[in-house]
Parts: sequence; C-alpha cells; structure tokens
Amino acid sequence: MAAQGFNQELRQKQTQSLVLAPQLRQSLKILQVAQMDLRTTILEELQTNPSLEEMSMETPSLDEPVPSESESSNDPKDEHSQSEELQFGENFEILNKLDEDWRDYMSQVGGAQNYTSEDAEKREHFFNSLVSETSLQEHLLDQASLADLEPKQKEAIEYLVGSIDNSGFLTTSLSDLALLSGLSLGEMQEAHQTLRSFEPAGIAAFDIQDCLSMQLEAKGRRSSIAYEIIQKHFKLLSRRRIPDIARRMSIDVEDVQDAIAEIALLDPAPGRRFAEDTNRSIMPDVIVEWDEDKWKVSLNSDYIPRLRISPTYKEMIAKGSVSKQEKEYIQEKMRSGKFLINSIEQRQQTIERISNEIIKLQNDFFEEGVSKLRPCTMTQVAEIVGVHETTVSRAIANKYMQTPHGIFEMKFFFTPGYKGSDGEAISNTSVKDMIQNLIAAEDTSKPLSDQEIVSRLQEKDLKIARRTVAKYREELGILPSNLRRQY
Repeated sequence: MAAQGFNQELRQKQTQSLVLAPQLRQSLKILQVAQMDLRTTILEELQTNPSLEEMSMETPSLDEPVPSESESSNDPKDEHSQSEELQFGENFEILNKLDEDWRDYMSQVGGAQNYTSEDAEKREHFFNSLVSETSLQEHLLDQASLADLEPKQKEAIEYLVGSIDNSGFLTTSLSDLALLSGLSLGEMQEAHQTLRSFEPAGIAAFDIQDCLSMQLEAKGRRSSIAYEIIQKHFKLLSRRRIPDIARRMSIDVEDVQDAIAEIALLDPAPGRRFAEDTNRSIMPDVIVEWDEDKWKVSLNSDYIPRLRISPTYKEMIAKGSVSKQEKEYIQEKMRSGKFLINSIEQRQQTIERISNEIIKLQNDFFEEGVSKLRPCTMTQVAEIVGVHETTVSRAIANKYMQTPHGIFEMKFFFTPGYKGSDGEAISNTSVKDMIQNLIAAEDTSKPLSDQEIVSRLQEKDLKIARRTVAKYREELGILPSNLRRQY
C-alpha cells in the first residue's frame, strides 16, 4: 500500500469582503451611541484635533452656513451630495467624496473664534463634577481603621472584606479564610463578629435569612414576631404562606401581615447601596409635541457641542505660512474634523426621519396612550425611510423619545403583536398593559389566575395562550395568583 503524501500548491482565489475604514466605524459608532456618550466622544475629539473648535450659541448654525461671496456659487453637486449623506449607513462611497461634499458647506466668514473664559469655566466645571463614590470595601476598611483592634484582627477583617460580594454577603467560609490567611479559626470568627457590627446593618451575613435577622437585631426587635418568622418560618415566608405561618405560631393572620410589612422595610442586599451608580439621567433625543394640527418632532441637541473647522488653520494653509509636513498634518486633521461634523449631522437627520415615521405608524399611541400601540417592525420603517434595517437598529439604540405619555426608549415603538377577531392589530406591549390593568383591578382576596386572564382577554376578542399570559406576567414582575392573595 503506497504511503499517503502531502502536496503543496499555489491557487488564486477571488473573494469579496467588506473592510470598514476607521472613519466609517466612527460614523457608525456616532449613530449608535447615546446622547451623553456622543458628547464625551466630541469633547475627546476637541482635545486631540486642533482644527476643530466649539461654536458658541451666538454663532450661526451649521444648518444655515454663511458663505462668502467668492464661495456662493450654485454648484449642482451640492444637492446631490446632501442626498447621499443620508445614506451613509449603506453608501460607502461617501468616504471618497468628503472633501468635495464639504468644500462649500464648511466655509465660514470672519476670523478665528476661540473659547471665551466663560466657555473654559463651564468645561472645567463639567470635568470637576465627575466624582467616584466610596466602595463598600473602602467603607468597611475605613471603619476598621477607626476601631480599636489588634493587628491580627485587622488582618482577618481585610481577608473578610475581600470575600464580601456587592450585595454584602460573605462568599467564603470562615474555615477556608482561616486556611488562606494562616490565622486560627477562632481569630477569624472573632473578626467576623466585629465586622458584622459595622455599618450598614446586615453586612457580612451568610445568607439573606441571616442578613434580615441581623437588621432586626440592630433595631432591638429580637423579640418581635417578625424576627421569629425569619428565624423559624423563613421557607413559608418566602412562599408567602400566611395562613400556615399564623396557624403554626397560633396568632392572627393580621399579626402575620403586620410582621411581613415590617420585614419588607428591611434591605435584603445592604451592600448594593455602595455599588457604582451606573444609572444615567435620561435625556430625550427626540421631543414630540402637538403643534396646532399635527404632531411635531424636534431634536434635543442641547448636550451636543456645535463644531466647525477653525478658520485660523484654513488661513494658514491659504497663505502658505506652514511647511509641507505641517500642511499635511493640518489637512489630515481637517478631514477628520469634517467627517466628525458630517457624521453628527447625518446622525441627527436619520433620527429625525425615523422619528417622523414612528409618529405616522403609531399615531394612535400619541393620541391615546400605550393601550393603542400598534405592531411595528424595523423593516417597515427602513423601507419607508430608504435605509437598511441595521441602520434603523443603530439609530434607535440608546435613544429616547419624550411623548405626552412619558419618556420611552425608541425601540419601545417596535414590537410584534396579535390580531383581534375584528382584524385590528394589537402590539404585545398593549397586551401586557391589558394584563397589568386586569391584575391591578382584581379582588386581592381572589386574585385572577392566568387562565382567568386568558378568558378576560377573549372577552375583548383577543385570543392568547395561557403560557403567553404567564410569560408576560413574569416580564411585568407580577407574582402568580397564589402569591398575590391577601387574607
């Protein structure tokens, strides 16, 4: 049998691939990021690109440029280039046409406009306002440094603090910590008791039952009904078996309910209050208001710095007062700045166009509220606007719309749905709203089961499966009927 060998050969293969240029990636990022993240990106670019400068509110808007007489020609390319700018998510040829598209658009009259002292103070205040909160570990170690402790106790507490999770619970057994630290189990236990006396109450607990008990002890409620329920009937409490608890403790149901109300005021995760606050103030990108006889869309650009290319650098190149190397550097920075300004303008135009289509498709929502939200897909809007579905997805990501019924994520308006017996389309968000309203109006002593909710929806000519009702109820954070019952 001949031995199987290996052959080497050269082959030519033609393939197509899309490689995103750095500028295009930046453009897509600008389209997708939230308003405050866009502000951060722009401020960073201002720090690194000397050809860019921020315009004050008194400067004419970029939407209404003031060209000089020598530049105010009627170039037929301008109208064509503006239409192409709106297609930046799909038309990659724009990268090769930037200088031509923006030649007249970015021209400004007058000399350089530098930052005023007031602008500098505002920016300094903005950066100085960024603060970091004290972490849970720092808070506990600060208390340990102020306490009168032996060196070994402080060392043990440092090991313990390092084993506490963000909720405030101890994640490693004391025996394992003793082995890791080289300290005795007795020393670790003593340090643990000391740590449990620190603020916030309930810290360094083994589990949630231990945590709640510690908080009641700190309040001097060790002899209360609430403390006894946590200590002896915690499983029944977690299942909200109020009659069973009352029977086992030989007390009235009302007394159990009062005790549960007291327990509800305790903090099941005392360490979370020290977690880094990742919540951000929601600034609507789009504001929808009724204007005489129609809904009007206006973009909120208050937090987006207004940019232009510095006339100073234009004059330096025009006068030939810089070397070839300096000229190339300035031109590169100017191209980068033009692309950034272009991308921001395109972002705002795309968001505005999509918002206008949302209003047309969801007019009933703006008139009456969530119950009238209609099924809508990104594909529908993409076809109308004339862009790709992925562009719509990027444009609505992390964006919010202020409506007469509150502030909503823009993706809220894109939802699948159902059809009633009359053929009218109903979004699943509207169905959730119906379920929530039915449960809010139920008799708490006889809460509606999922099957009963199905029957109520059928009375409204809406056929929906029981498992779908259960799924929507869980998404709304509503407990099943046996746990909602109040005696």
